[in-house]
Amino acid sequence: MRPQTLFRIGQAVALALLLAGCSPTYNWRDYSSQEGGYKVLFPAKPSSFTRPIDLNGMRVEMTMTAAEVKGTTFAVGSGTAPDAASAQAALPAMRQALLRNIGAEDSPAEPDAKGALTVSATGTGNGKPVQLVGRFEARGARFYQVIVVGRSGSMPAEQAEQFTSSFALQ
Repeated sequence: MRPQTLFRIGQAVALALLLAGCSPTYNWRDYSSQEGGYKVLFPAKPSSFTRPIDLNGMRVEMTMTAAEVKGTTFAVGSGTAPDAASAQAALPAMRQALLRNIGAEDSPAEPDAKGALTVSATGTGNGKPVQLVGRFEARGARFYQVIVVGRSGSMPAEQAEQFTSSFALQ
């Protein structure tokens, strides 16, 4: 083999090894919750935990599944209310609790055609400005919150949209 050919093969191998060692910032993956009855794309490997919460006097177990990338949290919360009316009533309670958590003012939210509520607010978290976007919806006795929280000005709008729009009930 000619030296030039060997040199080019060596360059190609070195480039391939270099690229193989790189990992993308957003490593999108499908996630399905058998318990929650939903699927969504997470930008990194998520983890889950369940804890009791109080939604305006209604005590329920809520499971949060979340992943963090560069200081931005992508999360889905789900739970089961005693009935469909209670699940629907949980939506504004969850929205209000999240707004209160970041010290943002609550403004009235009108449900969309599917009865879901949305949120887009700026507040403070850990003493720094944060942005919150997401939506809240119910199906039967199940309720869901799909949210993205990150530093104001550096939260990736495209990735937030990809995450929230990928959420689908099964």
